[in-house]
Amino acid sequence: MSTAIESGKHMIAVCQLTCKNDLNANFEVCQKFVKEAVDKKCKMAFFPECFDYIGENRQETIDLAFNEDSEFMNKFKQLAKDSNVWLSLGGFHNKSKDDQLPFNTHIVIDSSGKTQAQYHKLHLFDLDIPGRVRLMESEFSREGTDLVKPVQTPVGNVGLSICYDVRFPELGLWNRYQGAHVLTYPSSFTINTGLAHWESLLRARAIETQSYVVAAAQTGKHNEKRSSYGHSMVVDPWGAIVSQCSERVDICFAEIDLDYVKEIRQVQPVIAHRRSDLYSIHYNSVQKNYETLKFAEIPIPPEQIFYRSEYSYSFVNLKPVVPGHVLVSPIRQVKRLTDLDDKETADLFIVAKKIQKFLETYYKLNATTVCVQDGADAGQTVPHVHVHILPRKKGDVGDNSDNIYNEIEKERKARDPKEMAEEAKLYRDLLYKS
Repeated sequence: MSTAIESGKHMIAVCQLTCKNDLNANFEVCQKFVKEAVDKKCKMAFFPECFDYIGENRQETIDLAFNEDSEFMNKFKQLAKDSNVWLSLGGFHNKSKDDQLPFNTHIVIDSSGKTQAQYHKLHLFDLDIPGRVRLMESEFSREGTDLVKPVQTPVGNVGLSICYDVRFPELGLWNRYQGAHVLTYPSSFTINTGLAHWESLLRARAIETQSYVVAAAQTGKHNEKRSSYGHSMVVDPWGAIVSQCSERVDICFAEIDLDYVKEIRQVQPVIAHRRSDLYSIHYNSVQKNYETLKFAEIPIPPEQIFYRSEYSYSFVNLKPVVPGHVLVSPIRQVKRLTDLDDKETADLFIVAKKIQKFLETYYKLNATTVCVQDGADAGQTVPHVHVHILPRKKGDVGDNSDNIYNEIEKERKARDPKEMAEEAKLYRDLLYKS
């Protein structure tokens, strides 16, 4: 993993391709551009969406797909290693293990040939206007499900996106909040939308996030049915285009000046001026790497945690009242619900709702008690905000369903850690599979 780079000037290359359905021919062009990037002492080279191939039709697009460990991708890993340069490969047809449609995956490979990040395109462009145009990405690609944090590279923290994602400013803002200096939008824009919106969208994303925007693009005619706009470019944090290709297979170069990023953000501190007391954007960011977390002063080991977001986590209960009785708590150690900020509050209850829905489905029930004992006088025994999620069925605590609150207060036998770990693994596997 690269050490975080926060300052200095760093040269990059942005490569523009006209890919067809010949993977070897496409690789040869990429290889040539990497050599040019190295000759210019670039630390990183950026390639467009569909750098691997553009199929003649839907079926070919699906049939040619491969996974990250394929011979084709290994050639790029070896190329990065031999050239001692990082590669941003802006979208390959990533064959899924479950025989569903492939993902459109933006992958970053470091100078040792190792994969540092993968992002599956979140927004798919579906357009069907009878008699005019039909382009349905969902017919040959599946949408991603996760936000991916910016990756530390030798040119700064790079946020990953693909093509149509550029029309959704929330994704760029999320990357900015996560520390990105550079946003990437590798693309294969159509000529019509490119002429109308390409430059405007890229400059807007740069200005509103005060980040460099790097947009490697496909250009020209790929087959009888498909052509791309080109005009790969780099936009600086002030919204100025600092480098650009035209409409042919080409390469352009730009300097990423991280001190300039810092300067722009200091003189125009727009993020600090946002009125979070009046409006906000909530992001459902799932964290799949667990560590021991503190529930007040009680350590909760990772094997007992089965879901984690940016601000909250859910874990199995040491002394459950009913099967499936789990807890959801903020990661930050906070005693009272009123001590949470708005982001933490929203996240806590969104996660609680997600876990409730999951448990009702798993246990085949249609009722749940969701409660918070906020403060000692309300029955809180652990001084850390937590939500009880208790899947319910008729008669589970006698004739009166409100007896559940008395049951919560009672002393119960603690469970074996092995049993708790097994339950958490079951939930975790099912949640992330879905």
